[in-house]
Amino acid sequence: MNIPNTLTAIRIVLLPLLLVLYLLNPTPDALGLYTYLFVGVFVLASFTDFLDGFIARRYDLVTTTGKFLDPLADKLLVLLALLILQEMGIAPLWTVFLIVAREFLVTGIRLQAVQKGIVIAASQLGKAKTAVTLVGMTLIFLTVVDVGVILYYVAVALTVVSGIEYGIKNRRIFV
Repeated sequence: MNIPNTLTAIRIVLLPLLLVLYLLNPTPDALGLYTYLFVGVFVLASFTDFLDGFIARRYDLVTTTGKFLDPLADKLLVLLALLILQEMGIAPLWTVFLIVAREFLVTGIRLQAVQKGIVIAASQLGKAKTAVTLVGMTLIFLTVVDVGVILYYVAVALTVVSGIEYGIKNRRIFV
C-alpha cells in the first residue's frame, strides 16, 4: 500500500474515533477537552484528504484502489459530520439531503464512467465545495457558529451548483 492509500485508510479508521469522541462529549456545543480532541481528529482527517491527493498526483502514485477508496472516505467523513450537525440542530434536514443527493449523483456518474473506461477528475468547483464544507464544519465544531453556518450555507450552494455542473459536463456518460 502506497502513502496516499495509507492516508486514505487512516481517514477511514479515524471515523469511528470521531463518532466516539462526539458521543463521549457531554457538551458538544461548548469548548472542552472532547471538543478539542474531536476537532483535532476532524482536522487531521480533513487534512489527509488534501494530502493523499496531492502526494498521489505529485509523485504519480494514483492507483485504482485510491480512486475507489478516496472518494468513499471523503463521503463518509462529510456524512458523519453532517449527521452530527443535524443532531446538534445546526444543519437542517433539507441541506443534509441536498448534500447527500449530490454525492449519490456524482457517485452514480462515476460508476457509469468507470464501466465505459472513463476516469473523471474532480472539478475545481467540487474541490472548492469540499474545502468550504470542511472549514465551515470545523468552525461550527469550534463553536464559531455564526461564521461556520454562513460557510456551511455557501457550501450547500456550491454543492448544488457543482452537482449541476458535474451532471452537465458528464452527460455524455449516459449516451
